[in-house]
Amino acid sequence: MNNRVSKNKLMLIILGIASPVAVLAAWWTLSENSTNAFFPPLGVITERFADLWLFDHFQSDVLLSMGNLFTGFLVGIAAGVVIGFVLAMIPTIRWMFEPTIHFFRGIPPVAMIPIVITLIGFGPEMRVANIALAAFFPTLIATMDGIRGIDSSLKDVCSVYRLTPAERMVRVYLPAAGPQIFSGMQVSLQVSFVVMIASEMLGSSQGIGAMTLLAQQSFMSADMWAGILLLGVIGFLVNVVFELIKGRVLRWYIGSRRVERAA
Repeated sequence: MNNRVSKNKLMLIILGIASPVAVLAAWWTLSENSTNAFFPPLGVITERFADLWLFDHFQSDVLLSMGNLFTGFLVGIAAGVVIGFVLAMIPTIRWMFEPTIHFFRGIPPVAMIPIVITLIGFGPEMRVANIALAAFFPTLIATMDGIRGIDSSLKDVCSVYRLTPAERMVRVYLPAAGPQIFSGMQVSLQVSFVVMIASEMLGSSQGIGAMTLLAQQSFMSADMWAGILLLGVIGFLVNVVFELIKGRVLRWYIGSRRVERAA
C-alpha cells in the first residue's frame, strides 16, 4: 500500500515537472534564432538572469523586495487575525465596523497605493504599508467568517470549562477556524505579491519591479524578460513554502480530510 502511494506521489511530481520543462524547451527552441529586439532568445535571457539577479542585484534588489514582502505580509495577517477575532467575538463592534470594512475591501489594493504615497511618501515604509494593507482585508474577512462558523456546541464547551478569552482564542477558536484563516492568508499572499511589484513600479528606484520597469523603458528586452522570469520563480517558490507551512500547521485537519475521503 505504501509503495503504491509512493509511486503515485512520484508520478504526480514527474507530471508537475514535465509541464514547465516542456514550456521552457519549446520557448528555447522557438526563440533560438530570433532577431526580434522585443523577443530575444531564451539563452540570452537566462544569461542576463544569472548576471542580474544572482550577482549584481541580488542583495540590493531581490533581498530588498523579499524583505518588504514578508514584513508587510506578516504585519497585515497579524492585524487581520487579531482584529478579525475581536470583531467576530463582539457583535456590537462588528455591526459598527462591518459596513466600513466591506467598503474598503471593495477597493482594489493597487488603487490604494497613491493614497498611501500621499500619506507616507516614497520609501520602504510606503511599500511595506501597501503590502500590509493588501494582506489585511482577506485575512480579516476569513478570520471573522471562520470564527463565526464554529459549531455552537464547541462554544458551550468553552463556557462549561470557563476558559478565558485568551484560552478560547489560542486553544479552541483559532485551531477550529484555522483552515479558513489559512485560505484567507493564501489569498493575502497572492495579493501582497502583486502589490509589492506595483508599489515598486510606481514609487521606487529599487526592487525587482522597479528594475523590470526600468529595463522595459530602456528597451533592454532581455533584462525585462529576466525580471519577469524571476517574478514567476519567486511567486512559485513562495507558494510552495506557504503550502509546506500550511501542511505542517494544519496536519490534523488534512489528516481528518484524508480519513473522510477514504471512508
